[in-house]
Amino acid sequence: MIAGGFGAGKTTFVGAVSEIVPLTTEAVMTAVSEGVDDVHAVPQKRTTTVAMDFGRVTLDQDLVLYLFGTPGQSRFWFMWDDLCQGAIGAIVLVDTRRLADSFSAVDYFEDFGLPYIIGVNRFDGVLAHEVSDIREALSVAADVPVVPLDARDRESVKAALIRLVQQSVSFRSRSASGNSAVSSGIG
Repeated sequence: MIAGGFGAGKTTFVGAVSEIVPLTTEAVMTAVSEGVDDVHAVPQKRTTTVAMDFGRVTLDQDLVLYLFGTPGQSRFWFMWDDLCQGAIGAIVLVDTRRLADSFSAVDYFEDFGLPYIIGVNRFDGVLAHEVSDIREALSVAADVPVVPLDARDRESVKAALIRLVQQSVSFRSRSASGNSAVSSGIG
């Protein structure tokens, strides 16, 4: 899953790496969304995702990822539970101009128990804050990777997806060893 706040670059992320033409559900923003969607930080934004984005990328001969980009507005969060079923992990895509927009996604994946990483989208090619400052602002644990990326760049996005797969494997290994320790009476 690719999640994050409104206008963080999720649709761009999926489109940059998908080996198929991505399915997008972009709709033109209308007067109805005025006052509901905060476009102050992204005044050039004219469309928004209203269901999900879908793409596919092959990382290795036997490892294919299906990418689901979520809508960023809270009124669409009801879909996240269904999208998370069977997911190996999530990338919370962050726009550092609006870090607070990422808090809900971080909380959601922590509560859901889904491994995730933070992808810091470098708008205009600039990392506006140090990774350590972003980690602290989001209050994420030290074992959650914070990865700067450019959502427009295929190699940057692919590297973030590889890091997510590594995080998922590590998370599942820790969970499995924790469960075996509990079942054997250790701990």
